[in-house]
Amino acid sequence: MPDNLIVGRGNPGERYASTRHNIGFVVARRIADAWGVRLKQKGHQAVYGWGQIEGYRAGVLLPQTYMNRSGSSVASACRQWQIPLDHLLVIHDDLDLPFGSLRFKRGGGHGGHNGLRHIAQTLGKGDFDRMRVGVGRPPESGDVVSYVLQRFSRQQQKELPALLETAQEAALVWLAQGVDKAMNAYNGA
Repeated sequence: MPDNLIVGRGNPGERYASTRHNIGFVVARRIADAWGVRLKQKGHQAVYGWGQIEGYRAGVLLPQTYMNRSGSSVASACRQWQIPLDHLLVIHDDLDLPFGSLRFKRGGGHGGHNGLRHIAQTLGKGDFDRMRVGVGRPPESGDVVSYVLQRFSRQQQKELPALLETAQEAALVWLAQGVDKAMNAYNGA
């Protein structure tokens, strides 16, 4: 069983696979691939896997509920595997950050994310770590829901590999050194 858990937020299904709203899934899969964690297990309304990453036992979980109901999956896994909240990292999209930027945060509000709200409700607290991945805002007249459910622009698709590399490195800093070090290293970038 893992001592640390990384959760990617997204919606299941091919329809949503490459959308802005699913950047949490994309980042978590990249981390799993890079660390040799095979996402082959099923349970907790999720697909997951775990392994040794530089001496740390860590799991990666992709809830297969829709994003706004992902708390059930996260809480179930945390309870069974006895993951303390300070060993939980939830990766999600953030409209308030420009595309390509990362920010870490411990606890706090849900910022309008119903999925984060549901995770906090099912865990009983919101004191878990988050990796916020910037997807930017739609143009002034654009609808937020439509925007996050669209695929990345061609230019953003070209920049995505560098973002995923940075996110992978950032997750390792979080795992090995904690959220404070991750915040110091990545929140000002």
